Amino acid sequence: MLHNPLRDPDDKRLPRIAGPCSMVMFGVTGDLARKKLMPAIYDLANRGLLPPGFSLVGFARRDWEDQDFAEVVREAVRENARTEFRDEVWRSLAEGFRFVSGAFDDDAAFAQLARTVAELDEDRGTGGNHAFYLSIPPSWFATVCEQLQRSGLSDPSEGTWRRVVIEKPFGHDLPSAQELNRIVEAVFPPDSVFRIDHYLGKETVQNILAFRFANQIFEPVWNGRYVDHVQITMAEDIGIGGRAGYYDTVGAARDVIQNHLLQLLALTAMEEPLSFTADAVRSEKEKVLAAVSLGEDLDTTTARGRYSPGWQGSQKVAGYVEEEGVEADRGTETYAALRLDVRSRRWAGVPFYLRTGKRLGKRVTEIAVVFRRAPHQPFSSTATEELGANAVVIRVQPDEGVTVRFGSKVPGSQMEVRDVSMDFGYGASFTESSPEAYERLILDVLLGEPPLFPRHEEVEQSWRILDPVIEHWAARDQPPQDYPAGSWGPPAADDLVRRDGREWRLP
Repeated sequence: MLHNPLRDPDDKRLPRIAGPCSMVMFGVTGDLARKKLMPAIYDLANRGLLPPGFSLVGFARRDWEDQDFAEVVREAVRENARTEFRDEVWRSLAEGFRFVSGAFDDDAAFAQLARTVAELDEDRGTGGNHAFYLSIPPSWFATVCEQLQRSGLSDPSEGTWRRVVIEKPFGHDLPSAQELNRIVEAVFPPDSVFRIDHYLGKETVQNILAFRFANQIFEPVWNGRYVDHVQITMAEDIGIGGRAGYYDTVGAARDVIQNHLLQLLALTAMEEPLSFTADAVRSEKEKVLAAVSLGEDLDTTTARGRYSPGWQGSQKVAGYVEEEGVEADRGTETYAALRLDVRSRRWAGVPFYLRTGKRLGKRVTEIAVVFRRAPHQPFSSTATEELGANAVVIRVQPDEGVTVRFGSKVPGSQMEVRDVSMDFGYGASFTESSPEAYERLILDVLLGEPPLFPRHEEVEQSWRILDPVIEHWAARDQPPQDYPAGSWGPPAADDLVRRDGREWRLP
């Protein structure tokens, strides 16, 4: 059985269990904590991957006691946990719940937090090891980090650790990302800073490395000699929901391309690392991002759009500017597409097309590596009428797996070739269900395993790529091109690939 090369470095047969520790969670009243983080912690406990004395400390401006916080966590777990609810697991986990009431700029509250953490070391055996999860707006990162430093919470004693976990967005452009990194790394050393990109915790994203480097049949053709182009798509069939306050100031390019899609590009295009240590993997990803270049004419190599009223399945839905909380004249895009090049020997002449959008035809995230056509085909035109290009499609979500498309003879007396697909699906091939991304990422934080977390060099390289696009769109001062809800994006996106003689895949 082939194991994930990023996991279990000491014993690949057994799961690794976190040692004595606690997690302090800022932003426990938010949707992310309720829908993802709290359920993930319970699921880890249910799988036996947390230590017996693991403790969770909530911090928020609520007049709660410890038992009130426990009830909030219980409700979140009941609604959103992946694994079954077991009373014995819950009782054991809930014994370690604590709550500290206060504001992020409240010195007294952080003094109380320091006392609470010290008590956990004494009463629960957390051993001085504590992770601080900042599930809060970036505008508060500096304040919270300074408070952690002032109260001594960021300073480990000998043989212990303190780590900070930061949710995206990591800034809104290159200067803000650099300033954020300066603030955080003034308090925590770089190897104690964990930047969460939940896409990197998905099983299929991690499988890109195993797929490429554990299989001799793919890596020899994974280059510009054989690959025609690469399409990386993250499509959503939903609108912005209640996120207008955040989304309307960010847009699709900053929300998805800067982090998720450029990370997928880096994993797809990187060279084989010397090992699967954090430094080796990150180094190769950084080389790829440093080699990425934009087209000379951003009018023709980028596209943006905004969904207008339309039909999502059988339901009529409103356009973006009609969503509650949206400022129509702000010009926020809900669709973005880019054509990028990777200036390396491996990928010379191979365009990478990235696209993301809301209210598109279906929910899908995939990486499609499309190969060049055979240089000589001894078939008549009628024999290959339906023949397309070979492709390897890595499906990240929702139907996780890999599809290989190739030409095959149709049964019969004549030589007729048609495209067929071979399909690997996680659900059909493995009896065990894949853990949620946040389960894996939280456990990696507690274990101190950073390969799946981008460091500040990757973040800054991503902003270096995207900033000129955002600035170009702002300088043009033109609204995004409308596309009907339920379609596959604006006409400008189709023009972007057709200029190169290609078409977008229909997932």
